[in-house]
Amino acid sequence: MSQSLSNRILNMSTSATLAMAAKARELRGEGKDIIGLSLGEPDFNTPDFIKNAAIQAINDDYNSYTPVDGYQELKEAIITKFKRDNKLTYTLPQIVVSTGAKQSLANVAAVMLNEGDEVILPCPYWVSYSDIVKLNDGVPVEVKTSIDTDFKMTPAQLEAAITPKTKMLWFSSPCNPSGSLYSEKELEALAEVLKKHPNIYVVSDEIYEHINYTGKPHASMANVEGMFDNTITVNGVSKAFAMTGWRIGYIGAPDWIARACNKMQGQVTSGANCIAQRAVITALNAEPTVVKFMIDEFKVRRDLVLDLLSDIEGFNTNTPEGAFYVFPDVSHFFGKSLKGKTINNATDFSLFLLEEALVATVTGDAFGNPNCIRISYAASQKEIKEAIKRIKEAVS
Repeated sequence: MSQSLSNRILNMSTSATLAMAAKARELRGEGKDIIGLSLGEPDFNTPDFIKNAAIQAINDDYNSYTPVDGYQELKEAIITKFKRDNKLTYTLPQIVVSTGAKQSLANVAAVMLNEGDEVILPCPYWVSYSDIVKLNDGVPVEVKTSIDTDFKMTPAQLEAAITPKTKMLWFSSPCNPSGSLYSEKELEALAEVLKKHPNIYVVSDEIYEHINYTGKPHASMANVEGMFDNTITVNGVSKAFAMTGWRIGYIGAPDWIARACNKMQGQVTSGANCIAQRAVITALNAEPTVVKFMIDEFKVRRDLVLDLLSDIEGFNTNTPEGAFYVFPDVSHFFGKSLKGKTINNATDFSLFLLEEALVATVTGDAFGNPNCIRISYAASQKEIKEAIKRIKEAVS
C-alpha cells in the first residue's frame, strides 16, 4: 500500500543513526555481543538533583497542558542561561521551548523556508538537517570540508556557496559528527561574509556547547557583532545534562521568528512535557560546573580513542575539540577486500565493522561526508578498548 503514502514520506531518508541502532539491536537479539558506538547519547545517568526536581513536580501535581512556548519559569531560566553562559540577552517572547532540539529545528525550517529556498550546510552536518530542510521544500546546499581543515568551512567557501536563493546557513558547534568547533575569530570571519547578505539567517545549533575541551569559552554566532538579529540559537539539555529521553530543546531568536515557531508548534504538538520542563528549570539554573565530571571523562575517552586508532593503519584522525565523537577518514580501505567483502565506501565499511567486528558505528554518508565514519565515545573505557581491539583485528 506504499503507493498511497505521500511523496513527502517516500522521499525522506531514514535516520542513519537510528537505523544503525536498530540493526545493532537486531543482531543483539540474535545473541551477538554488539558494542554500540553509534548513538549520540551520553552513557551517564541524569544527575540526581534534576531527577529530584521532576519527582517534586509530580508530587506538586503538575499534570496539565503547558503553555505552547513553555512555562514562564523555564523561559526565565533559559534567559538566565543565555546571559550567564553566552552573554546573550533575550526576552521572554524570544524563547520557545520544544519537545527536543530536533523539533526546534523543524519549527524553524517550517516557518522560514519556502519552496526553492537554499540552505547552506557545511559538511559534515548532523544527520537530520538535510531531510528537515527538504521536508519543508528547501534545497540543501552542501559545502564540502575535509579532515585537513578540521571539517570547518572557510569564509571563501561560504561566499562561493551563496546564491540569490540562499535563505539560511545551518551548522552545529561543537559539531555532530566531527567534534569540531568554531572559535570566536572563525565565527567573526564567517559573519563578515554574512553581513554582506542581510537576508540570510543562521541556525546556530549549540546543543554540545558544554562538551568543550579547549579551555576557552564557547563562542555563539548570535554574540558576533551585527549577527544577533539574523541568528536563531538552538540548544537543549540532552547532551550536557544526560537528558536525551526528557525531550526538551529551545531556541532564542528574533521575536518575529519565535512568534512564528510558537504558532507552528501550537498546531503540531503544543507545549512540551510538564514534568520534564520543571526538571529543566532546575538544570538550567545550576552552574554548568555541575556536569564537569562528565566532560572530564569524555576528554579522557577522546584521548583513549585517538591513541588506540593511531595504531590502526588506514584510520586518519584529527583531534576533535568538543562533543563526544571522532570522525576518522577511512577512504584508505575503499576498493579493498576485507575478509572476502569489498569495501566501496564508508557505508560498506561501517556495515563491515558491525558484521565482522560486532561494533556499531555510523557511516559518514549520512552526514554528507562519504569518506568518514562516526565513532561515538559515549561508552565506558572498557567498551572502547574492546571495540577498537575488535576493529583492529577485523581490518588487519
